[in-house]
Amino acid sequence: MTAILHTGDPARGALWQAVFAEQMPEMDFRCWPEIGNAEEIRYLIAWTLDPELVAALDNLEVVFSIGAGVDQLDLSCLPPHVRVVRMIESGITTTMVEYVSMAALMLHRDMPFYATEQRESRWSHRDVKFCSERTVGVMGLGELGRASLARLNRLGFRTIGWSRSGGAIEGTRCYGGSGQLGDFLADCEILVCLLPLTDETRGVLSRDLFDRMPMGASLINVARGGHLVEQDLLDALDRGQLRYAMLDVADPEPLPEGHPFYSHPAIVLTPHIAGVTRKDTAVHSLIANVRRALAGEPFEGEVDRSRGY
Repeated sequence: MTAILHTGDPARGALWQAVFAEQMPEMDFRCWPEIGNAEEIRYLIAWTLDPELVAALDNLEVVFSIGAGVDQLDLSCLPPHVRVVRMIESGITTTMVEYVSMAALMLHRDMPFYATEQRESRWSHRDVKFCSERTVGVMGLGELGRASLARLNRLGFRTIGWSRSGGAIEGTRCYGGSGQLGDFLADCEILVCLLPLTDETRGVLSRDLFDRMPMGASLINVARGGHLVEQDLLDALDRGQLRYAMLDVADPEPLPEGHPFYSHPAIVLTPHIAGVTRKDTAVHSLIANVRRALAGEPFEGEVDRSRGY
């Protein structure tokens, strides 16, 4: 018998177990802590990894991440042969694209400024630009980055993109590698971070990067809190190098009480809700990947463990 083990939210596990029973009854879907015979478990669904559980699964072949990223998984506790697959599903993509579009429009139209004016009982104006007069740059050209750029294009923004390896996207000027990062940043009036979090990208949103952007630019971070050097952001906002920041992620999460991000007038903070794994849609992506595993076909979203994404 071949089994798959779900860990985490019990409600999600119960829903997915029912869907598997209907659509893939040949797969024994189990919900932790009811793992049954551990030797039968070849697949594990997880947000984080318990080293003791992993050590008990001698025949584990694949870990399926519940999220679009895998930086929250301690891959060091996995044997080298275990494959890791991140979640690619319509719910994450749709909600992320909606959030990035909303955030870009909010910063483009000075909504943090007007929120402050409202609280202070002031009625004032700022000049209004068309979207076509504003350049939005996206760092990270994976599934979420490309989908966000397509929507930003439809909204009329000028769009540019950057990743370590570059790429080609219709309607977007793309840059690649460290040699082209400066040219990319020089045009970013609004920067969206959608990079994977790796040793190379940790702390990338720092003073050095902010100072290479146009004076008065803005930041949207929907990737991971570990990308951001917090004090560098506060300094950049206070000296006017950056105008606004919209942050959906932090390190740690939640931020402690009294953290300066909560009260800063130029920061909009949301509690990691930009891209959401929808229980009702993600299960179908998972089933499709399990079928690929059984058929010996390539996964959608397999991670290169040496690169971390």
